[in-house]
Amino acid sequence: VNACVDVVLSGVKLLEALGLEPGDGKNHAVLASQQDLREAFMHFMEKGAAAERFFSDAESFHHIARTASEYPGAQLYVGGNAALIGQKLAANPDLKILLCGPVGPKLHELLDDNVVVPPESMQERDEFHLILEYQAGEEWGQVKAPNANRFIFSHDLSNGALNMLEVFVSSLDEFQPDLVVLSGLHMMEGQSKEMRHRRLMEAVASISDIPTDIPIHLELASMTDQDFMSNIVHQVTKRMCSFHQFSLLSLPLSSGQQRTAMTSIPDVGVVSDILFWVLKEHGKTADRASDLTRIHFHTLAYHILATVDGFWGNQVAAVAAGARAAGAQACATETIDTSKVFLKAPLEFVTSQIEAPSKISLNPDEPVVHWHREGISFHFTPVLVCKDPVRTVGLGDAISAEGLLYSEVYP
Repeated sequence: VNACVDVVLSGVKLLEALGLEPGDGKNHAVLASQQDLREAFMHFMEKGAAAERFFSDAESFHHIARTASEYPGAQLYVGGNAALIGQKLAANPDLKILLCGPVGPKLHELLDDNVVVPPESMQERDEFHLILEYQAGEEWGQVKAPNANRFIFSHDLSNGALNMLEVFVSSLDEFQPDLVVLSGLHMMEGQSKEMRHRRLMEAVASISDIPTDIPIHLELASMTDQDFMSNIVHQVTKRMCSFHQFSLLSLPLSSGQQRTAMTSIPDVGVVSDILFWVLKEHGKTADRASDLTRIHFHTLAYHILATVDGFWGNQVAAVAAGARAAGAQACATETIDTSKVFLKAPLEFVTSQIEAPSKISLNPDEPVVHWHREGISFHFTPVLVCKDPVRTVGLGDAISAEGLLYSEVYP
């Protein structure tokens, strides 16, 4: 239910156009000024990590957005996880996609013909998100980016309040979907705690109206508020059969143990332990009223699909398709061009940092590796990373869409 127009341009060039000088990086959960923007951008550029933030000052944001959209070389694209996933799936001529988000005139013009937008979703003004890109090795002041990535920010009140969620759910009766992909809950981070709690409860009530025979995938983007993230996991995932979220890596494990793997190449064993824990604690069992049976985790260097046994098929193809989409889309090629990509994944890794692990060595002839742990299957594949990415935004959404397209859901 989140949709917008993405304005994509060089982060360093925009900050310079705003008259900002390089300095020390610093993380900010919410951006309140141009100074906060500069510090947060530099903080994540130094790590080479993706991030998404809410900009709280409307007037300052509109000034920045105007500067960005008028900057020579700035490009306007379909934006918002829901719209991007819809657009990716719509590239398949056999699929029809229902998109309910705040759709303004520019976005409507950019959408694929296979994307259906209900009249109630249309609005007079577009929501703009600014995508500040940087390249591998790019320098600004003392900071040098270890790899290409992007920093996203917006002052997006419509998506942030999930204004179109009820429109979406009420449109499903007529549309009769085979799959629901729900995205936009992470946009509420910019709201007050009271508003977030109230809207999340309304969202849970609305989602419960979706017929139980329709599988639901939840797509969440970068989040900073662990309490809110935990609330979503506890309140919403019971009704989801599948979801993707990178910030899972900052959730505490059982026994109060905290394992954080928030780097551009998180440790495979740590990730595996966290995915295992989430499915064991929140996933479907004989005595737990939960539909959660699948987590698709993707990072720059590798992808993992974790599934509860007995509910999903074709996962080798699904994880491979997602990885292939990452390399091809980042390089803007139809298929993988081996001269434009390189391997960043570890060639050897252990499957757990908690329990007695098995050690795995990658074999180029069989790039998808499988292991099993207490009724949960893991499928891992390295990603061929684009050396000089043409465009990084929307990559996670393309990966999720492609992985879902190739996944087989057992009735």
